[in-house]
Amino acid sequence: MCGRYSLTPAPGILEDRFDATFAAQLTGPAYNAAPSQQLPVILNTDPGKIQLLQWGLIPGWVKELQKAPKPINARAETLTEKPSFRQLLQRRRAIIPADGFYEWQATTNGKIPHRILRRDEEVFAFAGLWDEWLDRTTGEVLPTFTIITTEPNDLMAPIHNRMPVILKDRNAELAWLDDTVPLAAHQELLRPLPTELMRAYTVSKLVNSPAHNSPDVLAPAA
Repeated sequence: MCGRYSLTPAPGILEDRFDATFAAQLTGPAYNAAPSQQLPVILNTDPGKIQLLQWGLIPGWVKELQKAPKPINARAETLTEKPSFRQLLQRRRAIIPADGFYEWQATTNGKIPHRILRRDEEVFAFAGLWDEWLDRTTGEVLPTFTIITTEPNDLMAPIHNRMPVILKDRNAELAWLDDTVPLAAHQELLRPLPTELMRAYTVSKLVNSPAHNSPDVLAPAA
């Protein structure tokens, strides 16, 4: 599972990193990005823009918004088995910029939060899916996204039994966004990032609440 992550670089750094420009203004760094928030996403239909989408997928076919599930994650192994995800895998893929994510390890002393990032501490991108939901009453269009998860690598396995798909490099990011790439090749990208490229450390329980959105959330636990 991936239920929290961070994205702290300035907009200009993100624009250079992803060769795209922001379509909307950021309110500030996301030290503790959480579901239901508006977060930066790059869509396959417009890879030159960084747009703000709500985290928690609302498929376009949903009729009653309040009763609809809003999955924040989608399992890589079963994407083609579920009609709604299969169609999005074919036509609505996204990358989600991040510089770390959080996971909680279950222990006899309770759940211990960890921050996981690339060993080089560079910005990376999750693989995701997106869709648009139309409010037929107001005409408002609500774009949303979900992050794809996969089996854990050796670093993540002691912490949690799932991890988000982190695309390995820029070529993988571009391939994931490319509509001319075959479905099978897209699926091949949905692998755990190699263990040697990652590191993890424990953080304080400040991260437990999305109300805490400050650099303190990133600090190693005392």
